[in-house]
Amino acid sequence: MATVTLGTKEIPGVIALFDVDDTLTPARRPISETMKKTLAQLRTKIAIGYVGGSDLIKQKEQIGEDVLDLFDYAFSENGLTAYKMGQQLTSQSFIGFFGEEKYQKLANFILRHIADLDIPRKRGTFIEFRNGMINVSPIGRNCSRKERNEFEAYDKIHNIRPKMITALKENFPDYGLIFSIGGQISFDIMPAGWDKTYCLRHIENENFKTIHFFGDKTFEGGNDYEIFTHPKITGHTVSSPDNTQRILSELFGI
Repeated sequence: MATVTLGTKEIPGVIALFDVDDTLTPARRPISETMKKTLAQLRTKIAIGYVGGSDLIKQKEQIGEDVLDLFDYAFSENGLTAYKMGQQLTSQSFIGFFGEEKYQKLANFILRHIADLDIPRKRGTFIEFRNGMINVSPIGRNCSRKERNEFEAYDKIHNIRPKMITALKENFPDYGLIFSIGGQISFDIMPAGWDKTYCLRHIENENFKTIHFFGDKTFEGGNDYEIFTHPKITGHTVSSPDNTQRILSELFGI
């Protein structure tokens, strides 16, 4: 197959952006070969990109070491780290934006709050510092898959993450923070405007007439909500990678 570039799409002026977990892959699990083939077929028709909250290292774990070669656009950390045709674009920094003093006040509050939580299990890595955000996990990102599933079920009943977000909003009203719940065990904290809509800055001058977005957490408070409801977006709520493939088949005949 000939190399497909942005200028050789069958349907010019159209791009599809994808969330990663539970959209292209099962949560924190590898992508299937079937999905990879679907994306390769789709890429001949339109431009494609992914936009995920995790860093590039985690996205390589799920999608593959060749992740930057599979998409026209790759947006890690909501687009704070971005690539076009494998070439890195300008990036932003959470710590550069807030400064060390404000960050430490926030981190100390989070750790004290987690220390006082009465939950069935706590493991390790409660705060994961990323380039464009911080990821907070009350159970700790070092938990096992079984413990991850247990916490997700527990959180649905006891609202551990929503209550923690409420406490942060009350205690840091002047920080200009936004919060989004994604995945099973954590939530993201970032400056206002640094949600998944941030990635749109990188394509605003690319003359796309239609921008599709596919994501599973499109409800208010979910980490796909802001981009799903953006006026320039044609949004699609999905429930699984299989569901994503069915919708793509209906839309683009692949």
